[in-house]
Amino acid sequence: MERGGRASWMKYGPVVSLLVVLLAVWFRSPQDAVLDDRLDTVLSSLLRAESKVGINGVARPKVAIGFGGCVDLIVDGVSLLNKIGLPPTDQPLHHDYIENEVQLAQSFAYFFAPGAAAERFMLNDTLFSELVEASRDLPGNRWAIGGNAPAMAGRMATEGCDILLGGSFSTDYTDVLSEHITVAGNIVEEPDIHLILEYPAGASWGQYTARRANRYIIHSDDHNPYLDSMEHFAEKLEDFKPDLLVVGGLQMMDNFPFQSGERDALLSRLADLLSLSSPQIGVHFEMASFVEESIMEDLLHYVIPHADSLGMNEQELPNLLSLLKGSNIKVLSDPNPRVATVLDQMREVYRILNQRYRDTTAEDDTYSAKAKPLTRLHVHTLAFQAMIVTRGSQWKNTMSATAKASLTANRHVCGSNDIDLSKARLIMDDSFSVSRREGSQRIPLQETRPVSCWDEDDYEICVAPVLVCTEVYQTAGGGDNISAAGLVLQI
Repeated sequence: MERGGRASWMKYGPVVSLLVVLLAVWFRSPQDAVLDDRLDTVLSSLLRAESKVGINGVARPKVAIGFGGCVDLIVDGVSLLNKIGLPPTDQPLHHDYIENEVQLAQSFAYFFAPGAAAERFMLNDTLFSELVEASRDLPGNRWAIGGNAPAMAGRMATEGCDILLGGSFSTDYTDVLSEHITVAGNIVEEPDIHLILEYPAGASWGQYTARRANRYIIHSDDHNPYLDSMEHFAEKLEDFKPDLLVVGGLQMMDNFPFQSGERDALLSRLADLLSLSSPQIGVHFEMASFVEESIMEDLLHYVIPHADSLGMNEQELPNLLSLLKGSNIKVLSDPNPRVATVLDQMREVYRILNQRYRDTTAEDDTYSAKAKPLTRLHVHTLAFQAMIVTRGSQWKNTMSATAKASLTANRHVCGSNDIDLSKARLIMDDSFSVSRREGSQRIPLQETRPVSCWDEDDYEICVAPVLVCTEVYQTAGGGDNISAAGLVLQI
């Protein structure tokens, strides 16, 4: 009987399985069907918006990107801390840099619970080496090309650009870069390693539960803080004749133990490089996790005045704004801000930086020849993408660029160019206010036209929902890929 029963099951099993699937579809709640249809409509509409413009059939845009790069060692953060026997702390604390295991536990807990991205320099070389060694044989670990500049270079090369990349890499590193990327920099034997502690939404560490997927990054770099490829980069820049110049990776200088005056000298050389570039070339500066107030002040003096485009996330935006308004920098902000809050913060950053430009130009006739007004601001959050672009500026295709940035968020985090709606959800509200001011207009999310654009003052604003990836492959490098993809359609 037993053998006959098994034979019957093998004979009819596939039929039964098909019936189960059909019944599941038949009895699926109408609400689930509506949600599926909604996601499908939003996706097809975003894809249509993205494809309205492209660079096929024209010369490949040329983009120069600096500085630095590393090898990322990506691990599950909680698994690593458990492996080294680091117990959860009962005192989450912010630290500007990490010197010991206690500070590591406190700093990780501080950002892990809200699910906020963070990056910290580890002053203790021995502890960093021990963490790397422990990560090497951790199940599920993987190595990847890392660093802001290489991440943006890789995305823009994939999207159809030719790249000049400023960084010092090993030959193993350069061998795996795209054929459309030319490296300007020194050859090093051992590249800097960055340890990426990833965690999914709902991950637990002791009494802490992550509100959203994100990563905590630690590094102990030898090469990147010195921008040691800048001279080679500058030499090749003139002949390369880029359409766009991108600067990133400067957070490697944050809390690094420079000798007195070293960092000022490096940033002054960078300012000279940026000011000597043609006024027709767009300059984009990609922000990152900065916690040292003095380097933020240096960026406001040496770098940001030369950039007409800025990219940042929901943590970096209020950080910059706080400093611009004369307050202390904000180490931790709401990791899931409302659209109205972000738009108000973007307007203020845009207004303050351009007022600074106008005031300084009025005092110094030569200033406008060196510096630039801000004409583009892109903020990427988990739930949505938002752009402010000055009308009549060189930046084009804002609606399509915002859609592309949104789609790239899902593609990168899910690790696939094809967007799987079974691994996606919308968390942006069904409608949003354009400002927190009382009586502000509300804009509904229209599935057939999900990118909302409107004019204000001298600029256009576009907002697009993100199909948030629910099965995270990697969050590290997300902002770099998103910013790079948005820029591709605007140069």
